[in-house]
Formats: sequence, structure tokens, C-alpha cells
Amino acid sequence: MLVAAVSPRVSGLSAHDFYPTVELAEQCVYGVLMAVQAVTVSLPTSLFERLSRRAERTHRTVEAELIDAVATLPDEPDALPSDMAEAIASLHLLADEDLWRAAGQRLAPNKADQIEDFHIKRRNEGLSPSEGEALTALMKEYTRLMLVRSRSAALLKERGHDVSKLVDELEEDEP
Repeated sequence: MLVAAVSPRVSGLSAHDFYPTVELAEQCVYGVLMAVQAVTVSLPTSLFERLSRRAERTHRTVEAELIDAVATLPDEPDALPSDMAEAIASLHLLADEDLWRAAGQRLAPNKADQIEDFHIKRRNEGLSPSEGEALTALMKEYTRLMLVRSRSAALLKERGHDVSKLVDELEEDEP
């Protein structure tokens, strides 16, 4: 919301004289009145149809769905390593079914066991350089998987789904 204020220099004027009206295009987004910029976007038909179906399901406009899709983009993609940012970059484009699948992924049991074994060995006797590298690679894979799972769950929640079961599973999967 934009507010304009002018400091008074002449006495005897009303408050209206010091708070001029500024006419801007405004829209209520997430319950907050905000200044907006009009943008024309050409979408592939399949993407537009997907947004239209989602809008119809949620009783919203296609514009509102598009705003949500853009709003769910990661704020600081540079804050993540490029391979991690790449892993979540297009999740917001997935259909709900695909997001549920992504949110339900798990590390292969043998890899989870390897991580646990490496942690125990590191604590008890230390790791060789090759074991340290193997643990680093496994932890990177695990981190990537958890990032995809948590981002998928967040997107599902934003789309109105109950993800409490997924949140419980995410907490259970911590190594």
C-alpha cells in the first residue's frame, strides 16, 4: 500500500491538504491492498488450461492462480547451490498428483542405512577420506530429496491440501 504525506508548511490548512490522494491501480492480494503492475503473458495452451482447471476447482480466477504460481517461486534462488535450486525450480508448475508423489519420495533404505553407519563410525573411530566423500555425497542426495519433499508439501498446502501427514513423515525421516 502506498501512503503519501506532505509536511505542513502553512498553518490553517486541513489534513486533506497534506495527504493528497494518489490514484494507482490497486488490488487485494492475500488480503492486503497492494499497488499492481499490469503484465501481458502468452501462455502455452496446456498451461493455461491447467491454470483454468485449478481456478475452477478452487473457485478463483485464472489471474489469482497465476499470481499464486508466481508468488510461490523461491525468493532467493541464489541462496541455494545451483543443483538444489534446479531441483525445486519448476515444482510450482506440477499438477497436484505429481506434487504428492514428489512429497512422498524417500531415500532408498540401503542409502539411509549407509548414512547411519557412516555417522556411527565417524563418532566412534572416524572416517577415511573416501568414506567422508561417500558420506558427503549421500548427505547431498538426502538434502536434495528433503528439499524437494518439503517444497512440494509447501506448494500443496498453499493449494489448500491438508499436508499434516506429510509433515509428520518429514520429521520421521530425519537422519
